[in-house]
Amino acid sequence: MLNIDFLDETNEVNDQHIELVEKLLQHAANHLAIEDGSEVSITFVTNEKIHEINRDYRDKDQPTDVISFALEEMGEGEVEIVGEGIPRILGDIIISTDRTKEQAAEFGHSFERELGFLAVHGFLHLLGFDHMTEDDEKIMFGKQDEILSSFGLGRDSDGRP
Repeated sequence: MLNIDFLDETNEVNDQHIELVEKLLQHAANHLAIEDGSEVSITFVTNEKIHEINRDYRDKDQPTDVISFALEEMGEGEVEIVGEGIPRILGDIIISTDRTKEQAAEFGHSFERELGFLAVHGFLHLLGFDHMTEDDEKIMFGKQDEILSSFGLGRDSDGRP
C-alpha cells in the first residue's frame, strides 16, 4: 500500500476529494506494481502559490495545474541511498485547486474528474514518465487513460486526455 501525506493549503478540499485521490493513487500504484510502503505527498494550493513555485523552480512565470518533484531523480554529485527497510520516497505532487476548477469547467466535466486526472498525471511524473516528445506523450497519456478508465474516471466526451 502507498503511504500518502495530504496537505491542503487552501482549506477548500473536502474529505471526499481527499478520499478520491487516495483511492485513485492506490489504484495507480497497484496498476503499476509500485512496491508497498512507497511514499508520496500531495499538496493542494491556490493559483497564486503554484505560480510562485512554477516561477521559482521551473523558470515559468505563470500558474499551472500540477507540478511534481520526484525525489528519486539523481542530481549531479548525489549518491543514491538504498537499503532494506528504507521506504521508497517518490516525491511531492502540488495541485492548484483553482486551475482544477477552471479546467473542469473548460473541458465540461466534474471537478472530481479533473482532480483525478491531475493526481495521476503528477504521480506518473514522479515515476519518470514525461511528455517532452511525441512518443513519450503517447506512452504517458496511454498510462493515464488506462488508470483513469480502470478506476471509473475515464475520458468522457470532453476531449481531455
